[in-house]
Amino acid sequence: MYSVTLQEIISEYSLYNYTDDVSVDGATINSPELNRPALQLAGFYDYFDSDRMQIIGIVEYTYLERMGEPARVETFKRLFEHKIPVLIICRGLVPFPAMLEAARANGTPVLGYSGSTNVFIAEASRWLNVKLAPRVTVHGVLVDVYGEGLLIMGESGIGKSETALELIKRGHRLVADDAVEIKKVSNETLVGSCPEVIRHYIELRGIGIIDVCQMFGVQSIKVTMSVDLVIRLELWDDKKQYDRFGLQEEYMNILENRVICHNIPIRPGRNLAVICESAAINHRQKKMGYNAASVLNDKIMASIEKEDSDEAN
Repeated sequence: MYSVTLQEIISEYSLYNYTDDVSVDGATINSPELNRPALQLAGFYDYFDSDRMQIIGIVEYTYLERMGEPARVETFKRLFEHKIPVLIICRGLVPFPAMLEAARANGTPVLGYSGSTNVFIAEASRWLNVKLAPRVTVHGVLVDVYGEGLLIMGESGIGKSETALELIKRGHRLVADDAVEIKKVSNETLVGSCPEVIRHYIELRGIGIIDVCQMFGVQSIKVTMSVDLVIRLELWDDKKQYDRFGLQEEYMNILENRVICHNIPIRPGRNLAVICESAAINHRQKKMGYNAASVLNDKIMASIEKEDSDEAN
């Protein structure tokens, strides 16, 4: 399970700590979900996800404000006894003394955010979903080609890095070489990046390591990119039948997401950079509703039907 430190969240959203005597060192958040504890403040704790960050907005604050002091003390006591990781008060609202007392008694930090509750929830949810997303590291090269994220895979030494270098020379952008870290940010979206220590570097056999950013400029690199298409390079096999029409899509499962995959046989004389560019453009056309293979197939079928009709007449 992945986690982010509470200190990272404080720094990311400029939160201020109302409980300075409660240490946030070592505190982590493991759930990307956030919770506004409206029902809990009313006393209903069935199915309460206490591992989530708890958010207090103007609605919850007004409800608490209208409580009598004894009821408010008891409400905070029950809430913090569930060992919530953190309580964040939005809109710059001032925490109740009973809230701070119960938080200190249970070692729970109370933080403040000056902006809108809805804005914080939306931004923090998006940020946490990326930070805590399931991930896997694969051997390959990720390149941004015409706005499509191409994950080039294949056996070691088959030419992945050389293909990426040619694509970079043609104006496309490198995301990662050798090790591609892929995060599943949703059931439809995979985002790839490179481990920071090897970011912007490419290994070329016979030459060594080159720094793409220094050699081709900052316009030749990109930090993250969605994984839209997989190009799997393999040595040409005369005994194997390769798809020549593209009517049937092949897929590769990455973190349970299906990504369209093209198996590209290579042999001397094939321009892999041009093939990758064509694959990216064709993929983009399909997403826009145009499928060249289907259009050609329809034309051929219509021509056959017309010939059959003419022969019948």
